[in-house]
Amino acid sequence: MAVSGDAKKHIATLLAPGFAEASPFVLAEPLSFWGGLDSATGRIIDRWHPQKDAIITGRILLMTAGRGSSSGSSVLAEAIRLGKGPAGIVLLSRDAIVTVGAMVAAELYGIACPVVMAREEDWAEISSASRLTLQASGDAAFILLP
Repeated sequence: MAVSGDAKKHIATLLAPGFAEASPFVLAEPLSFWGGLDSATGRIIDRWHPQKDAIITGRILLMTAGRGSSSGSSVLAEAIRLGKGPAGIVLLSRDAIVTVGAMVAAELYGIACPVVMAREEDWAEISSASRLTLQASGDAAFILLP
């Protein structure tokens, strides 16, 4: 999909390649996919999470950080396989569990869910956008705002 030449481009760190364009879903606090996300529905099921019952399917998930369990990678990969995962993920801090989940989905199922790490100075603007585009390939990653 073409991106407008007027889009504001933020440089990001590429963690898992792909392309996504969707409305963002900003997590109020970190989420563990293991026990926190129903991979069959894309619904947050962590009963202690402030956004319990919200659906992340097809959205660009913004997370300041991941939260635990290495099993979360398999939950994320399964959600992506079932078409119930996020379209892409923007992190503020590097998270191997989230990145591996997206990489596994790409490798095993051929479904890309780009994962990028934003710069702290860009976070407020990115997290307040109504729509985001993630372009992550080769050695480069960008977050574009309309």
